[in-house]
Amino acid sequence: MKDVNVGICGLGTVGGGTYNVLTRNASLITGRTGFNIRIARVATRTPRSDIDLGDIPFSTDVFDVVNDPSVDIVVELIGGYETARELVLAAIKNGKHVVTANKALIAVHGNEIFEAAAKKNVIVAYEAGVAGGIPVIKAVREGMAANRVDWIAGIINGTGNYILTEMRAGREFAEVLKEAQDLGYAEADPTFDVEGIDAAHKLTILASAGFGVPLQFEKAYTEGISEITPYDIAHAEVLGYRIKHLGIARRRDEGIELRVHPTLVPRSHLIAQVDGVLNAVLVDGDAVGQTMYYGPGAGDEATASAVIADIIDAARSVAAESNQRVPYLGFSPSAMEDLPVLPMEDVQSAYYLRIQALDRPGVLAKVASILSEHGINIESIMQKESELKDGRIPVIILTHTVQERQINRAIEELEALSDIDGKVIRIRAENFN
Repeated sequence: MKDVNVGICGLGTVGGGTYNVLTRNASLITGRTGFNIRIARVATRTPRSDIDLGDIPFSTDVFDVVNDPSVDIVVELIGGYETARELVLAAIKNGKHVVTANKALIAVHGNEIFEAAAKKNVIVAYEAGVAGGIPVIKAVREGMAANRVDWIAGIINGTGNYILTEMRAGREFAEVLKEAQDLGYAEADPTFDVEGIDAAHKLTILASAGFGVPLQFEKAYTEGISEITPYDIAHAEVLGYRIKHLGIARRRDEGIELRVHPTLVPRSHLIAQVDGVLNAVLVDGDAVGQTMYYGPGAGDEATASAVIADIIDAARSVAAESNQRVPYLGFSPSAMEDLPVLPMEDVQSAYYLRIQALDRPGVLAKVASILSEHGINIESIMQKESELKDGRIPVIILTHTVQERQINRAIEELEALSDIDGKVIRIRAENFN
């Protein structure tokens, strides 16, 4: 029975989980594949006393794994950008297959990495980089290979989803963020999570795999959740919606939408029921319709599940001495389309608007007139008479779908009215029709 040798770079949360699952389920994996996946070398900058490596060669230099001629597959789990990029490119240069959980690396440097891998005819697999243990990349690249993917939308950051879930009880953002940090869900610097950067990395990869376009992370629109209030969460519920921090990619004739922002979604939709740190991804294909992939988006062994699935795919190629089984982004290079990422002003959405109006006759008529002048139709409107305070009254409006530039111009005019106090609060809404 053939041995396939794996070298693990990084023994943190995911690296430790990968080692433990590979070791614990070794006989099961051998039974499913017909060959032994053997951990041949481990390197990590911070050794772990709780993991017994036995006689497996170990070092603190991750490049020892890349330069070990016995290693067939390099597993990059160190995270970050530049060192990881250097490591992966060195592995490819040495003719080794690569498995990574590093979504930032793929989103930012993936085009370069895939081009290098194609020249050396090696696999680069990244399932664990998107939505942790949920096998959504495999579903999009393989399970939906017969479909034209029209749009993808997902809760792809568990920290943000946990915060918004807890805020439904009336708690403030800062309080819940501190709790998320205490529980280990959020980093000491939570910027990547709460401002949508982490989700944009994942959405960039999903969009490329779904639409067959180059990775274009630098063009993704990101908007965080730090300005969301319990007030808006509660009033979205009254309107029949729930606020989720979504990544949305939509293919249109003139280009693709690539955006991460707080979004009102119908409370009756399955994705609105996804709470806590869990992730979910909706994919709409022309043949199958809407499908949803749900589960843990992080965690040691949950993410390791996806890492090892990629290791097995790469190991099958080693054992069979075959070529790349599935194109890196699901499309052959000649079929990739150079579709532009549309500017945010060209995005189409419905909108939740909250206006602090002075309690004067004719204010609602002025608001409705400005919206009408910009081609914006109102789906529903609430004037909160019970919340009249200091001569000011909240007005909440839900619009039909329009272009972002229309709503931007309308908001500028609304904020210029003497009858409107302060900024107009705007949250986008999606019905997934």
